[in-house]
Amino acid sequence: MSITKKEILSALETISVAGDGKNMVDSGVIQNVVTFADEVIVDLKLSTPALHIKKRAEADVIKTIHEKVDRNAKVQVNIKVEAPAKPQNPNLIKGKPIPGIQNIIAVASGKGGVGKSTVTANLAVTLSKMGFKVGILDADIYGPSIPIMFDVAMEKPLSVNVDGKSKMKPIENYGVKVLSIGFFTQPNQAVIWRGPMAAKALNQLIFDAAWGELDFMLIDLPPGTGDIHLSIMQSLPITGAVVVSTPQNVALADARKGVAMFQQENIDVPVLGIIENMAYFTPEELPENKYYIFGKEGAKNLAHDLDVPFLGDIPLVQSIREAGDAGHPAALQTATPLEEAFERLTKNVVEETVRRNESLPPTEAIKITTMAGCSAVKK
Repeated sequence: MSITKKEILSALETISVAGDGKNMVDSGVIQNVVTFADEVIVDLKLSTPALHIKKRAEADVIKTIHEKVDRNAKVQVNIKVEAPAKPQNPNLIKGKPIPGIQNIIAVASGKGGVGKSTVTANLAVTLSKMGFKVGILDADIYGPSIPIMFDVAMEKPLSVNVDGKSKMKPIENYGVKVLSIGFFTQPNQAVIWRGPMAAKALNQLIFDAAWGELDFMLIDLPPGTGDIHLSIMQSLPITGAVVVSTPQNVALADARKGVAMFQQENIDVPVLGIIENMAYFTPEELPENKYYIFGKEGAKNLAHDLDVPFLGDIPLVQSIREAGDAGHPAALQTATPLEEAFERLTKNVVEETVRRNESLPPTEAIKITTMAGCSAVKK
């Protein structure tokens, strides 16, 4: 018995595209259905170019037809993307880009202690090993740790002349350029600054520095969602954001808020994905064993729930901590499982950055009109 178009449409009325309230038929996602004997061709039109959304839509269509119409049907799904034009907002101001820097990636976490700086450091050295020109801006004003992780805590940036202007020369190690407030304070000195003073210091690190040509600048943000985050997004056009979390529910609740901050309409920074750190514990003497101390795949499930890419996981391994404390990031080690894990993670970040740049216009910095809260942040 031949499959009919009516049967297919009836089945597809039971599913929708992620994030869309209506079913595929009523929302206009289904453009055409062609049936011939046991063969079915379904044409879809999506408004988002996100690869994970397209894959999920294709899988849902095939699964639904097999379950509700004919499990032996040969199903072909064709997807066309037509993103709606983004309206121009008269209050939107262009970000102040740094000449020579191609991509600015914010690495954030809703909660402290999840390994955000460790991930940033290893992501940076892996990008450098891949041949990219990389810099790190340590924007964690009150707890800078990047200088320790790069074994440059006692270094001081020199002044260089660039086009007749005096600029700070970033400290460089392992092929990565670094600037941090930690270079200008004593190890036992607490930074007790109000928001405006911290923002001013960050602007100096950003714009009064001779960064040179960079393919990627990684910004290690402080935990949470606060004044420093707004200052950074006000100062720079952020290409995309990466959110780091551990699998435990307490960290996931804050990571969800971190994603929501970047996705807020008045901020609108693309979220490249979520990274799960301390995903499982593998003891050195039992390298094949995995112990899920903080829960299993919590960040991966959160990424699925929020419809953002899952970039990968990093295990809880003693050598990662030791390497960071010694100022020699674990990703620098060769031919190890950790090197492979950070390479997979970094490749996913690069792929999502390329996909974002191909499908979306450049990010523009936000304009802060008052400090009365998030409702006062406007484009």
